[in-house]
Amino acid sequence: MKRKSAVNRILVALTGIVLLGGGLLMLAGSFDLYRSWRMTPPRGWPLTDPRAVLLTRPDQTRWTDEGWWWPTVIAVLAIVVLLALWWLLAQLRRTHPGRIPVGGPPPADGVELRERALSDALAADVQHLPGVLRARARMSGTSRHPEAHVDLTLTPDSEPGPVLQALCDGPLERARRSTGRALPAKGRLRVTPHKAHRAE
Repeated sequence: MKRKSAVNRILVALTGIVLLGGGLLMLAGSFDLYRSWRMTPPRGWPLTDPRAVLLTRPDQTRWTDEGWWWPTVIAVLAIVVLLALWWLLAQLRRTHPGRIPVGGPPPADGVELRERALSDALAADVQHLPGVLRARARMSGTSRHPEAHVDLTLTPDSEPGPVLQALCDGPLERARRSTGRALPAKGRLRVTPHKAHRAE
């Protein structure tokens, strides 16, 4: 799972839990469910009956005469708004190159390569390397500065060093020549699980 996607899911899940808990708490109090179901809420539990309020009048006006109260409230609200805007802009920022101009420098006018096409071609090329069982590739970065991420699953008898060297000299070099880009790359290696061999 990508990092941004994981952070988004965690934040959305936490927000949903808070909103769901608050909504259930308000519904239980407004429908007088505690009395109807003969339940005794914990001491100090808010909204236990339809006439209860979340903040009483003394609680609402307790700090309004203090000089620090309104600047603190405004600062907290401003921070919340800025964090929300930052999160929104982070979602709108593209982290994938989309279409990559081919050739260059300078790139050929109007000649572009889809990010998915380059990823699929690179993965298919890597798949044919000796010692590679499975390969996946994806692109990140911008259209002007794409970056390749290659996940390799090696066969049990392969050695990582020669496979990495073949990857750099073969598929990655061909992708760089075909796109005219530096195309920095990150690789992740896995080895296929296998039974231990008995030595005799």
